Amino acid sequence: MDDVFKALADPTRRRILDELADRDSQSLFEICARLTTKHGLGLSRQGISQHLAVLEAAGLVRTRRQGRYKFHDLNTEPLERILNRWLRPDVPESAQ
Repeated sequence: MDDVFKALADPTRRRILDELADRDSQSLFEICARLTTKHGLGLSRQGISQHLAVLEAAGLVRTRRQGRYKFHDLNTEPLERILNRWLRPDVPESAQ
């Protein structure tokens, strides 16, 4: 769970998650374009790719290849585990 908190600690990674929550299945190019136009972030594709790798390692982003493109999807399961741990402690994990 520590890797989830570390991933969420960075504002750029939170913006990436916001963009994936707004529209799933985005390529690296699409994510970069949205971050630039909506948030004024001028990071390189390599920089965004590194942030995506941290999010993927934390389980917050899933990636899949389709042809020569790699698409990124938001995975909310780690966030749901955090929510259930502290905000719904009376609900057994098997019932969630």
